[in-house]
Amino acid sequence: MQLSASSKPLRSQSFLIIYCKISNLKYQMTLPSGFPEPAQIGAIEVKQYPQYRAVTYTHAGDLRQATGIAFNPLFQHISNNQIAMTTPVEARYTATSGQIDAVPVAEVSFLYPAPNIAPSSVNSSVEVTDTSPMTVVSIGVGGAYTWESYENNLQKLKDWLQEHPEYKIVGSPRRFFYNSPMTAEATKISEVQIPIQRR
Repeated sequence: MQLSASSKPLRSQSFLIIYCKISNLKYQMTLPSGFPEPAQIGAIEVKQYPQYRAVTYTHAGDLRQATGIAFNPLFQHISNNQIAMTTPVEARYTATSGQIDAVPVAEVSFLYPAPNIAPSSVNSSVEVTDTSPMTVVSIGVGGAYTWESYENNLQKLKDWLQEHPEYKIVGSPRRFFYNSPMTAEATKISEVQIPIQRR
């Protein structure tokens, strides 16, 4: 199965479109309902997200491999249930390799287009999850989806939070991936985010 995407995502106020080709079929990928546009590369901003539904695969082990391992069961779920694929792909890290004695776990999700979609079947390897509205601090990232890039930008968010004590962390960090693996590395965009709320 081959996944490819155009190297220049199209933006508007309400959605971002990426054209990808999977098994010789063309799909139009949009942001889930109510989602804000990706942050500008290098910009740190506070963003609001609505409630959303997703199909989620939980990976324990090397976090660098999580999204690759999760792709097939997640794609099989949306294909079997005829659910349109959206962008971004979400990865939440509930424990990181830098934590002593912690088991590194990643929850990788394909987001449903709308929170009221109900699948007709759910394989035991995945689960359907509902996420409540949240506030995050986010940084836009350009370039390859490396673990080093994630760690560097996560640290930038932590530094920002040190300078903004009016906010506290209320959840695990996450990444949003907006492009397919076949997109040229230099043109990829992503976000690193930390859920927050005012003290």
